Amino acid sequence: MKSKSHTDAMADLYRSDPALAFEVINAILEDGDQAELLTVLRQLTQAFGGVQAVAEQAHLNPTQLYRTLSPQGNPALKSLTAILKAMGMRLAVQPVS
Repeated sequence: MKSKSHTDAMADLYRSDPALAFEVINAILEDGDQAELLTVLRQLTQAFGGVQAVAEQAHLNPTQLYRTLSPQGNPALKSLTAILKAMGMRLAVQPVS
């Protein structure tokens, strides 16, 4: 039996439980860990059909999306909001409690 990669396993988990993805992203945004955010966005990209499908929905070039979500990526706000929108999510501002 071939084991799944961590990315594939997480993509399957997010696909089966989208609310978990929202919780994870919100927790990451609260902590401000960009590397962790990019990792989760790569996993979500897999869950939403892969780079080609998400790039098409986000109106981005697949190569641009791949580079944006790479460990060295630094997505512009416009790209980040387009990627999240393609996944049915959006950024929101909330008061600090």
